[in-house]
Amino acid sequence: MSTTMEPSVTVAPAIPVPAPAMPAPAPSPAARPRWTDLVEKVRDAGQYATVAEAERVTRIVLSALGGHVIGDERVDLAGALPEEAARVVAGQIPATRPLTAAEFVDSVAARIEGSTPATARWDVSSVLSVLPPLVGDDLITRILAQLPPGYALLFGRADLSPAF
Repeated sequence: MSTTMEPSVTVAPAIPVPAPAMPAPAPSPAARPRWTDLVEKVRDAGQYATVAEAERVTRIVLSALGGHVIGDERVDLAGALPEEAARVVAGQIPATRPLTAAEFVDSVAARIEGSTPATARWDVSSVLSVLPPLVGDDLITRILAQLPPGYALLFGRADLSPAF
């Protein structure tokens, strides 16, 4: 008698089929800097004795700047600043005419009791010079393109505009 053996078939375990790829979640927007961090940077840059003094100067300078930056640059600036600073910038009515850098400094001096043009220039530079690392050099370049010549120095940049 002959016995026939059926060939044995080995069945491999089922290979899992990967599920369709899910799109990666959108990256969360970069966290905004905090108001306290901005004020501390201004305090360091301006060597202000108190946080309150640095905060007061920051509000005044950003308020003045907010009236002179318009369009997408104003929106982008507000989006890159701490929320409290963004409200200060965005809450300003646009200026009716652009101010020269010297006029801008004088307008800030008029808002700070006991200020002189020299101390106002210090205050303005103390605030504006901390913005480039905070909001990005590209945005500052776009803002400077909107403003009359002379503002670059206030932002801590060389002013390479041609002399008139």
